[in-house]
Amino acid sequence: LLALVAFLCFAASRARGAYTALALMEVAITALFFLLYLLKLDKKMSWLFWPLADIFNSVIAALFLLIVCLFAVISKTNNGTLAGGVFGLVLFVLCVVDAVLIFQKISLDGPRRRNTPVK
Repeated sequence: LLALVAFLCFAASRARGAYTALALMEVAITALFFLLYLLKLDKKMSWLFWPLADIFNSVIAALFLLIVCLFAVISKTNNGTLAGGVFGLVLFVLCVVDAVLIFQKISLDGPRRRNTPVK
């Protein structure tokens, strides 16, 4: 939803194409991952490790959001661009948190071995 709000702010302010395109791309990719998990297609398409793809998406989106939204906030051609940049920076933080949480779940939920022998 935050990506959609950022997209609407950029679109309403008639901001540069990179701002609008990045926000729209993030809305589309997030919607596709949401549908993938909602319809349980990740279980049917087991040839790809989907949580790792989700982490990759979050990291790449965070990098692009940081760069583009900082430019939007710094240039602030109008209030819509400034608002879109701020929403994009909040989305950047959420992408980083998402990547960290999924990475912790992947690395901590695996089978564990005992270091000491069982008596």
